[in-house]
Amino acid sequence: MTVRHHDGIHFEIEGGTRIVADARSAVGDTNIVSHAHADHTFRTVPETVVCSPETAAIAEARTGTGFEFVDSTPRIDLVPAGHVVGSSAALIDGANGRRYCYTGDFSIRDRCFLEGFDPHAVDADVLVMETTYGLPKYRFPPQEALESEVRDWIRDNGDRPLVLFGYSLGRAQKLQWLAREATEREVLVSGSIRDVNRAIESATDLSFPAREFDAEEGDLENLTDELLVVPSNQSRADWIDRLVERTDALKAGFSGWAVDDSFRYRGGYDVTFPLTDHCDFDELLETVRAIDPDRVYTTHGSDEAFADLLETEYGYRARPLKRDQTTLDEFC
Repeated sequence: MTVRHHDGIHFEIEGGTRIVADARSAVGDTNIVSHAHADHTFRTVPETVVCSPETAAIAEARTGTGFEFVDSTPRIDLVPAGHVVGSSAALIDGANGRRYCYTGDFSIRDRCFLEGFDPHAVDADVLVMETTYGLPKYRFPPQEALESEVRDWIRDNGDRPLVLFGYSLGRAQKLQWLAREATEREVLVSGSIRDVNRAIESATDLSFPAREFDAEEGDLENLTDELLVVPSNQSRADWIDRLVERTDALKAGFSGWAVDDSFRYRGGYDVTFPLTDHCDFDELLETVRAIDPDRVYTTHGSDEAFADLLETEYGYRARPLKRDQTTLDEFC
């Protein structure tokens, strides 16, 4: 089998069959969608998709397009990836009994309502893994302590509105969860987040009771101590600036990039927390050691640095999987 990075990750197996994961176009004989973030879903819909039921429901809610899906095939098994609701890693059977693990985006931490990916339960000869935070400086606090810090900050600022910024799928639901644990104050969400909430609620037993707001319709004129959960890309929006000026609201940013001071200033945040849906550096290492594959391919983020460290410090055969690279080792 050959592994390549083109539009998505391509696994070319015997007989010319192509399994493609997380492509924007339906180019594979079999197409895998690991989760429903926009950069991992497709513009053109294949006949059948391998994904979890939760990912199918969320992708349809976000794109308005439904599709047929299965959650396994004779060659592919999905296991929870711990990134967002419905996220899956794929275990792919190649020739001669070799098995490939494609993580997609993943986290081995249990967070709020979501269980993490369990690398100790995976048996694979080849690991294709995302390495967003693959540098040693990206070491995050223990999850329980981090969530406690977020709840304490919410409680300590009960006299004004708080604006919590996170991706519409993933971080936004965890922020709602932490807000409900910390306080009985009303939680408001943008329309895009409410759409994702509804899709998750339709496919799981999770519940995210929050009131939808429309900043352009005057829904925020009389705020006092509410918590607003807002997409990260709105942190510098004009209506946010007006809200802060009028109500003395505080802005909080949540991301693994919060380890860097520049993240706080780029978003204009009053406070930041390294709350993330990805592994930190040590957890990436733990994943490789637990699976102990013959070969590791790294993608995204610090792919080159992490692959180099695996080879020089830990003795693994590892290399970054660069887009459109045409000369890669083949496994028979």
